[in-house]
Amino acid sequence: MRNSVKWTVVAAIILVVVLITAVPMMLDSVNSGDGAGVSPEAGEDVAEPAVEVAARPDCLGMGVGAVGLPCLGGENGQVAGDAEPVGTEATVANLWAWWCGPCRDELPVFDEFAAAHPEYNVVGVHADPNPGNGAAMLNDLGIELSSYQDDENLFAGTLGLPGVVPITVVLVEGQQVAMFPQPFESLEQLETAVAEALT
Repeated sequence: MRNSVKWTVVAAIILVVVLITAVPMMLDSVNSGDGAGVSPEAGEDVAEPAVEVAARPDCLGMGVGAVGLPCLGGENGQVAGDAEPVGTEATVANLWAWWCGPCRDELPVFDEFAAAHPEYNVVGVHADPNPGNGAAMLNDLGIELSSYQDDENLFAGTLGLPGVVPITVVLVEGQQVAMFPQPFESLEQLETAVAEALT
């Protein structure tokens, strides 16, 4: 009887050691790949090889929401970050990241919204320290929307946004009037949210 108990304890210890060793390796292999849908912990960089930043459309301003940010793959314009370009009544900013699956799904909605609503300054804010992957993803999806690059999450931090993406913010003269911490699935859904925020 004692030998069977002893071997049971030894087998249990071996099983625990195997699990402690194998589980992290299995999780690492599951999370490897293009990173879509994987959300890094707050403050954690997504370890990816550096990718050259592809050319992208220029931004109209020097930032968004009173936060100065460089244009992702393009040149910054002259409009102050706390003002709307001439002829627009509000700024609709979409906070996204290249590794975020829901962001990838909703960015075409924002591209369509920007084309349909010239009365709004519609921009993206790429919240990740890897601008090359962000620009490449936008180009792969055929997204024309200009986007700012936010290596250090200054935009989210300044506006007190939750640490998740995607988030959409509606601003008037640099002041936040609405925040939507959810993905938009259709042009109509986004149009309704922005219209309600501005009434």
